[in-house]
Amino acid sequence: MSEQQGLAAALAAFFPAGGTAQRHGSGHIHDTYRVEAGGKQYILQRINRQVFPCVKEMMENIAAVTGHLAEVLRAQGRDAARETLHILPTLAGEPFYRDEAGEYWRGYDFIAGTAVFQQAETPELFGKAAQGFGQFLRLLEGFPAEDLHEVLPDFHNTPVRFRQMEQALREDRAGRAGEAQREIDFVLHRQGELGLLTGALAAGELPLRVTHNDTKLNNLLFDEKTGEPLCVIDLDTVMPGLSLYDFGDAVRFGASTAEEDERDLSKVRFSLPHFAAYVEGYRRSAGETLTRREYELMPEGAKLMTLECGMRFLTDYFNGDVYFHTRRPGQNLDRARTQFALVEDMERQWDAMKRAAGQ
Repeated sequence: MSEQQGLAAALAAFFPAGGTAQRHGSGHIHDTYRVEAGGKQYILQRINRQVFPCVKEMMENIAAVTGHLAEVLRAQGRDAARETLHILPTLAGEPFYRDEAGEYWRGYDFIAGTAVFQQAETPELFGKAAQGFGQFLRLLEGFPAEDLHEVLPDFHNTPVRFRQMEQALREDRAGRAGEAQREIDFVLHRQGELGLLTGALAAGELPLRVTHNDTKLNNLLFDEKTGEPLCVIDLDTVMPGLSLYDFGDAVRFGASTAEEDERDLSKVRFSLPHFAAYVEGYRRSAGETLTRREYELMPEGAKLMTLECGMRFLTDYFNGDVYFHTRRPGQNLDRARTQFALVEDMERQWDAMKRAAGQ
C-alpha cells in the first residue's frame, strides 16, 4: 500500500464523507496533514511506528493527560477546546486507525487562529514560551506521573543515551564513524557529567513529574490575536520525567542563535538574554510547583539536554539516519555539531548562566 493509498484509507476511517488533505508542519518524526472535512479542519498524522512502536500505550498517555488538562481548564473557566489537544476518534470510536499495511493514523481537532514559531527571535517571545510550558507543568501537578506508560524507555536518560552512542559507534552501520572523531572526543571529554540529573532523581533530590520531554518552541501554539501562549502540542513523549528535561530541552532549542542544522558554526551562539527570559517566564508560570533544587539545576539541565540531543543526532548519523527525518546527506552530523557548539558557548558563559538562574 502506497502512502497515498494509506492516506485515503485513513480519511475514510475518520471522516464519513472523506476529506481533502495537504502536508502540514515540519516535524522530524511523523507525516502530518491538515484536513478539511465537513466544513471543519483537522490534523491527521501517520505515526512513525519505527520510533513509536507502542501506539496503544502512547495514545492512552495522550488521552489521560489531555483529559486531565481539559478538566482542570474547565474548572478554571477557561477554553479547554483551544488550550489543550482533543483526540479525534475514528468512525468506529477508536483513538487511532491501523491501515492494511500496518501503518497507524490518528487525528486531532485543528485549533484555528494560532501561530507556531520555529525560532525565538526575541527574549520576550521566549519568555512567553516559558510561561506556556511552565503552565503545562503546573496544570499537571496533580496527575500521578507513575500512571503513565514509559513509551520510550530512558528517553532522557543521558547515561543510557551515551551507551547507545557507544554501541552505534562500535557497529558503525553506515561507515561514518571516521568523519566524526572531533564530535566523539567532545562527548568523551564530558562523560563524567552525564549522570547528574539521573543521579539526583535516584537520590531523591528531584521529584518525578509528568513531563512533555520535547519542549521545542514549535511544540507550542500561540494565540494569533493576543500573542500569548495557548496550547502545548506533540504529546507523544508525555511520560514520567524531570522538570529539568523540559526546561533544558526548551532552552537548547530556543536560546540558540542558529538553525538546528546550521553548517556555519560561527553562527551558533548561546543567547544569555534568551536564557534569562526563559528562567523568569518559567518561574512566573510554574511558581512554587518547582522545588529549590529544580531551580538550582536549571543551568545543568540546559547543558545536559543539549549535550544529550547532540549525542542522539550523532547516534542516528552512525546508524544511517533511521530516526530523524533528513533532507540531505550529513544533516544529522550537522545537527550534532550545532548542539556541541551550543554546549561550548554555555560553558564559556557558565557563571552568567548561574547568576541568571538566581545563584
